[in-house]
Amino acid sequence: MIDSAPLLPGRQPFLDDSVICLAAPSFALSPRDGQLRGTGVDGFYDQDQRLLHTLRLLVDDQEPEHVAYRTEGSREAFFQAVCRSSEDPTSAPWLLVTRERAVRRPDVAVTEPESEAGSGDVVLVQNVGPAAARFTLSVVAATDLADVATIKAGVPAADIPCELGEGLAPEVRWHSPRDNSEVVLRAEPAPLNDGALEPKITLDDHRPGLAEFRWELLLKSGEEWSVRLVVQGKATTVADYPVPPRQPAPWGPVEVTGHERMAALLTKGLADLEALRLAEPTASADERENQFVAAGCPWFLGLFGRDSIWAARMMLPFGTELARGTLRTLAGRQGRRHDAFTDEAPGRILHELRPTETRHGDGLVLPARYYASVDATPLFVVLLHEAWKWGLAEKEVRLLLPQARAAMEWVAATLGPDDLISYGKGRADGLLHQGWKDSPDAIRDAEGRRVDPPIALCEVQGYAYQAAVGYAELVTALQDDKKQAQVWLDRASRIRAAFQRSFWVEEPDGRRYPAIAVDGAGRPVTGRTSNMGHLLNSGILQSEEEHRAVAEALMSDGLRTPWGIRTRSAHLAGFNPFGYHGGSVWAHDSAIAVHGLAATGFVDEAATLLDGMLDAARHFDHRLPELYAVYANSRFDRPAPYPPSCRPQAWAAAAAALLCSAMLRVDADVPDRRLTLRPIAPSRMGLESPYAVRGLRLGERSVDVTVDLHGGAQVSGIDTEEWRIDA
Repeated sequence: MIDSAPLLPGRQPFLDDSVICLAAPSFALSPRDGQLRGTGVDGFYDQDQRLLHTLRLLVDDQEPEHVAYRTEGSREAFFQAVCRSSEDPTSAPWLLVTRERAVRRPDVAVTEPESEAGSGDVVLVQNVGPAAARFTLSVVAATDLADVATIKAGVPAADIPCELGEGLAPEVRWHSPRDNSEVVLRAEPAPLNDGALEPKITLDDHRPGLAEFRWELLLKSGEEWSVRLVVQGKATTVADYPVPPRQPAPWGPVEVTGHERMAALLTKGLADLEALRLAEPTASADERENQFVAAGCPWFLGLFGRDSIWAARMMLPFGTELARGTLRTLAGRQGRRHDAFTDEAPGRILHELRPTETRHGDGLVLPARYYASVDATPLFVVLLHEAWKWGLAEKEVRLLLPQARAAMEWVAATLGPDDLISYGKGRADGLLHQGWKDSPDAIRDAEGRRVDPPIALCEVQGYAYQAAVGYAELVTALQDDKKQAQVWLDRASRIRAAFQRSFWVEEPDGRRYPAIAVDGAGRPVTGRTSNMGHLLNSGILQSEEEHRAVAEALMSDGLRTPWGIRTRSAHLAGFNPFGYHGGSVWAHDSAIAVHGLAATGFVDEAATLLDGMLDAARHFDHRLPELYAVYANSRFDRPAPYPPSCRPQAWAAAAAALLCSAMLRVDADVPDRRLTLRPIAPSRMGLESPYAVRGLRLGERSVDVTVDLHGGAQVSGIDTEEWRIDA
């Protein structure tokens, strides 16, 4: 029996060359030859747990030679291999081996026959030699049933012993006593010569947990045979944990014509978001689901407040149903009490939800429900307000106003005497930082010195300001509560004034930029970073001069690259193009900057960055990764992958929608029947013909926009007598 290689201890596995099949919460990762050898992150997964780490295909105890692979959508991959004989002087293969992998969501009705339900592989072998061939085909399998956090930390886990199953088809079963999770690998062989072909199943006495299915085959020339390998698991999860969605994606079809790169990016992004969907459990199949998108595969395939909110915000021009599902899902888990271990507090919005408590290495221990984010709570209110503007039904908004009020009360309680919203030092084994840049070294000054909490982040002040103003508008319009609205408008003014006092940094040449943060002593943390891009659309900047200062800083040599905005300027000490938050380029972060620049009138800057991001996507098969690296002063003419990053990742996939919105410079106010369009002219994006976007949603209305060569917009799908169109 062939043994598989161990995990490389202590290092996060790389993913950039992995073939990923995804249908959340299930996925599979493998090298390009499709073999699962028990190394790195290889395996079939479900609910944050690895079901199999080894599924190795052998012919006469040797691996076939890999030829090619391709993916089909997000869920399927096809691998081709051959077997050659050293006795054949032509080196022509005598056996063709095809492996078809499909990942399907568990417990969901499928249209395939019963035998085709479940994730797994179909192996097809065909004798293409001139004579009959006798050979063995075997499949070696093993698992550790490890959780994703353990794998991410590069911590080896012991294999689980296995036993023969008792099903009608040949099967092997692994069961973990530590959490009662289990997995079954079932073989469903096709008949051969009109007879059943049962495998010999061997369990390795020297390595408990390693199982082998072996078939002795005799194929005539031109004859083929197949076996289906079905992987089914059962994981232990917390109560009311999200489930695979039963209903279609909560957005309609969207089409871009006349701009091929944008069309390709948006098509791939929407497909990735579809694969990342999860839903709240419902009582009946007919009940309307609350769907949201998981943060990313494989490390964050679950509900993450900040990530799911941002993805829903970016998707608002294509429908409000994803926002509705995201808001309701988070509202149901809003904090109600104070808990030091989970960081729960009344009104606080969840940071992340896992099936079980997770240990991430380096002493980091996170509970299944964890609330330690400083930005998810104001962003929840921002999303509710923006969804209302884009046409979320008034009754749906009203139902969520109590949760919005509780969230704003948390914001009020978190504001310090300096009128800034900040976070302090949490428990020693929890997250150090609570913004989107949450790695331990994410907050550093211009000299590269690490700055630890208490911290007030610049973008969080913008979110809090935007939430306060938006909430005031909501309670005025829907509750006629002008007194409460004024309370929040006053608080917004104080947040804005505090931002003005605390965050602006002036350089020796007189140029200014907002600091990434203010430390516990009230000092701005110097050094240009990408966080300031989030301020452009928040309303917290007071003047055109301040907007211009941010635009110029974002477009400066240290931050701007040909393919996006760096998280930290290359001119600062400690810059690293592969630093997670210390110099890499994040897709969503750059897209937010593009959108903010376009919305505030810096059209040429927005068009330049938009072109660069579309070019970056081209180097990644039109899928923007979570983050990537751009070398400083390098002749390397493309962005480099950040190998451990998620693929796909929710706000990177949704960045395609935000870039499309930035291209149209679109804004909506459905309650007031107003649509604003200031499209970027084709010539500014290197196009020589008009472009169009079909499938924008204004409430229940589907709207198409066509942009002529000069940037003029024509709109169809709404009554111009009822609506005011500013174009």
